[in-house]
Amino acid sequence: MSAFAKKKEVESVLLAKEKLLVLLYNDVYFTNEFHSSFLCEVDSLLQEFTNVFPDEVPHGLPPLRGIEHQIDLVPSCPIPNRPAYRTNPKETKEIQNQDFVRESLSPCSVPIILVPKKDGTWHMCVDSRVINKITVKYRYPIPRLDDMLDELFDSCLFTKIDLKSGYNQIHMKKCDE
Repeated sequence: MSAFAKKKEVESVLLAKEKLLVLLYNDVYFTNEFHSSFLCEVDSLLQEFTNVFPDEVPHGLPPLRGIEHQIDLVPSCPIPNRPAYRTNPKETKEIQNQDFVRESLSPCSVPIILVPKKDGTWHMCVDSRVINKITVKYRYPIPRLDDMLDELFDSCLFTKIDLKSGYNQIHMKKCDE
């Protein structure tokens, strides 16, 4: 099988109404060459907003921002109440001291496990399989890649952002805690 198709091969596949996978290739050139004035502007902008991008995530819960995560459950389904996995009391105390978890009297309980990260901190993994079964499934269309790439037409500067501990940056709605 060839990686490249000839015009007649493509036509015969299309006439036979068979499936055809087409890959398009465009050359992309990367450069690190920017005008020094541009680099100075970016640097001054970053300096101006250093408080927005701290090295460490602030202790405790984030401020209320008008957005709260809500978990909608299928009506009349029994609420799961699973026993907790065994944990090391030291690990539990450490994560409670970070104010990310607290004791709860909620009728719903799902087990968690703490996994050590390379830097010595803990990553909390929640076993949500049981609660996922009774959660209302919302469907949001995923944008098509070609539409997203079309929006980038004529763009010359691309950046990326990585939210540090983004999972911990949104409040849970009071009744869903």
